[in-house]
Amino acid sequence: MIEDILRAALGMVALLGICYLLSSNRKKIDWRLVGMGVLLQIVLAFLMLKVSLVRAIFRVIVDFFVMVIAASDQSAEFLFGRLAEPTEGFGFAFYVLPTIVFFAALSSLLYYLGILQKVVYGFAWVMKKTMRLTGAESLAAAANVFIGQTEAPLVVKPYLEKMSKSEILCLMTGGMATIAGGVFGAYMSMLGGDTVEGQQLFGMHLLTASVISAPAAIVAAKILFPETDHDAAKADLNIPRSEAGDGVLDALIRGTTDGVKLAVNVGAMLLAFMAVIYLFNFVFMKVGEITHLNDLIVQSSNGAYEGFSLQYILGMLFSPIAWLLGIPSSDIVAVGQLLGEKTILNEFVAYASLTELMSADAISQKSIIISTYALCGFANFGSIGIMIGGVSAIAPGQRSNLIKFGVKALIGGSIACFLTGIIAGVFVQ
Repeated sequence: MIEDILRAALGMVALLGICYLLSSNRKKIDWRLVGMGVLLQIVLAFLMLKVSLVRAIFRVIVDFFVMVIAASDQSAEFLFGRLAEPTEGFGFAFYVLPTIVFFAALSSLLYYLGILQKVVYGFAWVMKKTMRLTGAESLAAAANVFIGQTEAPLVVKPYLEKMSKSEILCLMTGGMATIAGGVFGAYMSMLGGDTVEGQQLFGMHLLTASVISAPAAIVAAKILFPETDHDAAKADLNIPRSEAGDGVLDALIRGTTDGVKLAVNVGAMLLAFMAVIYLFNFVFMKVGEITHLNDLIVQSSNGAYEGFSLQYILGMLFSPIAWLLGIPSSDIVAVGQLLGEKTILNEFVAYASLTELMSADAISQKSIIISTYALCGFANFGSIGIMIGGVSAIAPGQRSNLIKFGVKALIGGSIACFLTGIIAGVFVQ
């Protein structure tokens, strides 16, 4: 346990050190905010993972999501028949994508009814008081936990044009470090399989990851670009309901439409990205065959990799980060591959690879849990374009800042997810 804590401390210092080195103004860093943010992340993780009463409360939420997944499965089977049944081949399009549509519709309904607003308000209030944030960035950070990276800015739409550069980066980093409610159920289905117990287990971890990544994202953003404009937007903690629709039926229709767009987008990206991976691997394997690299890699990895491949390259590049997360040495290349896939491609590809590793019993349970947390965010290169396009559409005056901060937001969001993985590795043994 002591060794895990020391390694976690080393990992956190190293990751925060990267933010410090990339900071635009190191002298202006608010170290009280950084300290409170890290402390809030640790406290939230402890409460959600170790305190029985708090776990019981969040377990109710997870059980509700499991019930929603079951309802989505029944609906998908009605529409697609046997194609929607989970099989060994794992029919992603017919088994997982319908969950995204239903979760998006349900999230829109809950938002219209004011239920999500109360949860977002409570979380935003805690961060505003503990980390001395403005109302706008508190609301945006809290909203990112429950709704998408392009939907969350709508919560602070009246203040977007007036937000400072630091607040804009905080908004973007929060969107990179968390996941949307629409894909939450999809991840639960992928990792938990078709068993209620599995969905409950990973649902709890995914919910915890998204919640505790919010303060981590703020910490990373405020180190990368400290606040210097103290006349920035001062939004009250007030969330409009009208954005979800003009009525219950309209909210469901809007949510369903958004869910279809998201599901089609996810499916298309997976189709393209997986094809790119297979294409690159075909070329790399041929190179490995000519240079005899394939045999060396098979021997050095004890058969974990068939040869010179994109997965192997990503695994080697990101293995130092995997070690910093607290991953056992025997698994750092495999988890490094997942981190690389998530950053270069997207988290869906990475979670798909994680399910394959789980099925093959190729990595330890601790590595599975840490990976679940570290991959739980939208921090990838594709999200930069999504963020710029989505936010600039409602705040054209911020477009230049959005473009300027794209890569920084990606770095900050990735580091926030990695910090979450480190903390999870300490509490979940």
